[in-house]
Amino acid sequence: MADAPPLSNFICEPDAENPGWLRWRIADPARFNEAVLGKQLVRAEGPDHCRMRILPQVPLHTNSAGNVHGAITLALIDVSLFAAMNVLRGTDAGRSVTLDLTSQFIGSGDAARPLDSVVELLRETQRLAFLRGLVVQDDDIVASFSATVRKPSVR
Repeated sequence: MADAPPLSNFICEPDAENPGWLRWRIADPARFNEAVLGKQLVRAEGPDHCRMRILPQVPLHTNSAGNVHGAITLALIDVSLFAAMNVLRGTDAGRSVTLDLTSQFIGSGDAARPLDSVVELLRETQRLAFLRGLVVQDDDIVASFSATVRKPSVR
């Protein structure tokens, strides 16, 4: 009998370069998350809060004004939903899906500073998770968001 395939293609392990942070990555570095966002760090900040961080890459992550491109901010938000659910509840990130995502751009992202998505898990049912959060750089708010994620079916 063949071994069952892994439920998730994500790896979450301590990051030696950043004590207190976990390195969140997809097993295949050629896929979107790793290829576009680069190195992703994550940590729990309480029972229902999680922070994901990327370091913007210039010029790849910038728009023509030299600020963090909105698409990078949106990608960070989407990826952070799954990282948060995995870190906070052990939910399989590889088989969950975003059902809806609403975002509001509030300020421009500075490409010279870390970009953090701070996610709060508001409620979860057997099949759904309701989340909200902010994308921040220190005390500066770049965006706010709310989302619903469908968790995987139990096998």
